[in-house]
Amino acid sequence: MGALNSYRLRMERKRWRMRAVRKRRELASVKDRTAQIAPSDIIVFCTLRNEVVRLPYFLKYYREMGVDHFVFVDNGSDDGTGEYLANQPDVSLFETDSSYKRSRFGVDWVNWLLRKYGHGHWSLVLDVDEFFVYPFCDTRPIRALTDWLDASSVKSFGTLILDMYPKGPIDSVKYEAGADPFEHLHWFDSGNYSIKKNNQYGNLWIQGGPRARAFFADRPERAPALNKVPLVRWDRSYSFVSSTHMLLPRGLNLVYDEWGGEKTSGCLLHAKFLDTFTSKSSEELQRKEHFANSHEYKAYHTGLSEDPDLWCKWSEKYINWRQLEILGLMSKGNWA
Repeated sequence: MGALNSYRLRMERKRWRMRAVRKRRELASVKDRTAQIAPSDIIVFCTLRNEVVRLPYFLKYYREMGVDHFVFVDNGSDDGTGEYLANQPDVSLFETDSSYKRSRFGVDWVNWLLRKYGHGHWSLVLDVDEFFVYPFCDTRPIRALTDWLDASSVKSFGTLILDMYPKGPIDSVKYEAGADPFEHLHWFDSGNYSIKKNNQYGNLWIQGGPRARAFFADRPERAPALNKVPLVRWDRSYSFVSSTHMLLPRGLNLVYDEWGGEKTSGCLLHAKFLDTFTSKSSEELQRKEHFANSHEYKAYHTGLSEDPDLWCKWSEKYINWRQLEILGLMSKGNWA
């Protein structure tokens, strides 16, 4: 990369950091327990709205994984989400009624909170329907992974978003708070992915899976991106650019090996397709607070009117992380 492009990226990173500082005024502290955060703690950062039904299992999953603290931004919930989170002993809660769209879809808020509370910490930036899977996650806590990354001088860890879905209509089973969503969402696409490199930021851009074939079959280029870098040893000089799809400095996006080897990577099991998906899609379509005037939710709304079954003859039933490695969807690399 030339000197001019490097300079432009440095200026862009500075602009996002300054924007996050300005946007901090939109956040009000509801329950600040950040004084509990110890220097070595692993922290989850999450922005959400009206997700009280998902929270019990989300918190249980990450507590059992070894996460020490959670920092949430509640963007105008009216279903009890804020009250539920405020009563959790390891949660710090901030709220805002400001525009999700004008905060760059929550990125500005999260960049500020990462700068203030994530500096020096391994930080997981997640949506409430994303469940981190990494090599040996069935036998090793997340701290084993972050300790190995520290020892290897690795600052960021990449994942593929793996959309999970049921066999049969999406709303065929009612999801109850606290239940494991993957007792119902057994299936995923083992192939059907396209990959290209973003030369400006250095990250891979991955699309495909059930959302592409079911909701964007006629416009595959508009299908959601499935590449994320959710786990970062954060520094206050860093900045996410677009969700957790890419960040600056550019080197943090190089979570793959260009020379024929394999870097350690994981997956985010995506529990989007519960029975709550239909009502959530309608709500977000009306709010128009998502990317590109909510074109993604327009596609969902149109597709859901046909009561789709995402299962197909190429669907694979989920077993464990080793299966995902065999299929080439993640890798343990040289972590043994």
